[in-house]
Amino acid sequence: MQQTDTSHTATSGVMDELSQIKIGFIGAGNMAYGIAQGMLKSGNVPPSNVIISAPSKNNFPRFEVLGVAVTHSNEEVVDRSRLVFLAVKPHLIPTVLNGISKHFTPQHIIVSMAAGVTLATLEELVPAGSCVMRMMPNLPCTLQEGALLLACGKGAGQVVSSLMKTLLSPCGLVEVGPETWIDVHTGLSGSGVAFVYVFAEALAEGAVKMGMPSALAQRIAAQTVLGAGRLLRDGGKHPAQLRAEVCTPGGTTIYGLHALEKGGLRAATMGAVEAATERARELGRK
Repeated sequence: MQQTDTSHTATSGVMDELSQIKIGFIGAGNMAYGIAQGMLKSGNVPPSNVIISAPSKNNFPRFEVLGVAVTHSNEEVVDRSRLVFLAVKPHLIPTVLNGISKHFTPQHIIVSMAAGVTLATLEELVPAGSCVMRMMPNLPCTLQEGALLLACGKGAGQVVSSLMKTLLSPCGLVEVGPETWIDVHTGLSGSGVAFVYVFAEALAEGAVKMGMPSALAQRIAAQTVLGAGRLLRDGGKHPAQLRAEVCTPGGTTIYGLHALEKGGLRAATMGAVEAATERARELGRK
């Protein structure tokens, strides 16, 4: 009796759905551009299936280069799409949704990228039973090296979350978790990229202090952060293990690490993630 390859069938089904799904972005900022670019680069989503709206045409040219449609009408985006990304500032979400809510159907998937706007708030602003999700990306999404966390509302089930993970995977790491993790992800990764930049800047400034030209120090610091990050992501080892592998008894690295510990780097970094997370939670309560 011939067996059916169910995994291949399922994968083919998802790919077919990705190539057919109509996708809209309300908002034409950097995050919308990075997400759209990642999805298109995968080759699974044709540019003809994507449309972007914004009140200003300033950011339209880079989207037009991708081959996607642009418009000033949010209503047109909803009418022409099944998957709608809300890529506007948090304070604009109520106004935007009030203007387009009546255009949503039970077939729509609504994904908000607005920090601090809860699923409960979103679900109050759209028709009852709508499929709503929150997504928190970060800046490296613009280079398809992002870290994205998805949280599902009441109307978004396993099939939708699996579809979204597949669709967004070209943009970087994509994880699904409870909404309570969204604010933590904001502190860890959304704001965390800025913490890494501060550390890279400090690395370069330390080298300048010791006599290296600034431009060269910045290039080496950037490559150091990139290389260390790839080893951490792809090597399968805990950060402490990688750190120990660099240290030799009485060597340069352990002396430098001692200086970092005296300066409170570890506690300051943990405090920064905590502060950013709490601020995200505070925004969600407003």
